[in-house]
Formats: sequence, structure tokens, C-alpha cells
Amino acid sequence: MERKSRKPNRRLILIKVENIKKSFGALQVLKGINLEIPSGKIYSVVGASGAGKTTLLQIIGTLSKPDSGQVFFEGKNIFSLPEKELSLFRNQKIGFVFQFHHLLPEFTALENVCIPAFIAGRSKNDTEKDAYKLLDYLGMNHRIHHKPSALSGGEKQRVAVARALINKPAVVLADEPSGNLDSANRDDLHDLLFQLRDDFGQTFVIVTHDDHFAERSDKIIHMKDGVISPG
Repeated sequence: MERKSRKPNRRLILIKVENIKKSFGALQVLKGINLEIPSGKIYSVVGASGAGKTTLLQIIGTLSKPDSGQVFFEGKNIFSLPEKELSLFRNQKIGFVFQFHHLLPEFTALENVCIPAFIAGRSKNDTEKDAYKLLDYLGMNHRIHHKPSALSGGEKQRVAVARALINKPAVVLADEPSGNLDSANRDDLHDLLFQLRDDFGQTFVIVTHDDHFAERSDKIIHMKDGVISPG
């Protein structure tokens, strides 16, 4: 993976969340969230089910809009963007990894990784070169032409990580990425995320119930009843 190593300014605030509130019907899920996420760090978001973790992650990722409040990304108020520009921003700046990999079953590992880049309008030749490099870096060079049904759970998540990285996003958002893995694959995936942070300055915001992973991260965000608590 020939990606230029970055040495990010540790003081640079990549994402700033200001007084985010979100309700679903009569249920207020987020009750005024304020958060700053610097570049080149791994932030873990922890808390009981129903605390609002996934809703917060979806709003940071622009998959859902807040009822009130603002999200700034590199100083830009992202929800002020028109819908088409917001979609383009999401594709270029944000990578996503989910608990269930969401790979398309009819496509190979290589093809799944390429999809976000094709959506961004990148050439097939350049995209496939980058996808090969990513999969090789992630130890998947021998599984490039296999479809998801032929991959193990850990291999599927590595493909999902490669897909999240193909457009060189500023941040990767992950929702319980190791929640469906056995202990060995879970530990391998966690080590990989820290390696990506250390080698390339990749920023991650990860919702997790894994205490060991959270303790290794640069900061733990504790959520309870729709607010950030001291922990």
C-alpha cells in the first residue's frame, strides 16, 4: 500500500459537534452533544444500548440530520451543503465500516473495494491499482478475486476496511466493527486499526462495546441517556 505517510497536526480539530439534538417521535435520543475530534486519533464511543451512540455516529457521517445543532468538518458546516454536495462530501471524506460488513455478494473482494471510488468518478485503472495495494497491505492479496461467500468473517471485515479507505477519507466511522467476530479475528482487526493510525495518521471514530479496545484508544467518549458523561 503506497500511501504517503501523514504526520498530522495533533492539535488540528477535524470534526466539531455543537449542541446536537435528535428525536425520533417523542423519544429524544440526543440531548445536546458537544464534541471535538482531532486528526490522527482513534476515539471510542461507549455506553449502554440506547445511549445514542449509533445515532451520533450517523449524524457525524451525514447519514442522518440533527433536529438542531451543527457539525463542522475541517471548519465547514456540513449540513449547510446542498444535498448533492453533501453526498459528494460523504463519498470523498468519510469511510464507513459496520458490524455486518455489507459487502455485495455478487462482487469479488476487489470489486467491492472499488465501488466507492467508481461512485466518485475515478478511473477503473487507477482505482484497481489502489484497491490491489490496499488489499495487499491488509493481508488479503491472496483473496482478491474471491466473493464474500468464500471469505471468513475476519476477511470480510478486512475487505470492508479496504473499501472504507479506497477514497483516502479524512475519517473512518465504524459501528461495532468487531462485534460479529471471534476473539482472534477481533484482536487482529483491532491491531489493524491502530496500525492504520500509526502508519498513515488515519482518524477513526468507533462505537464499541469492547472495553479492551476502548482502553487502547486515544480517548473514550462515554454516552448515557443521550448525553456525554464524565465516564
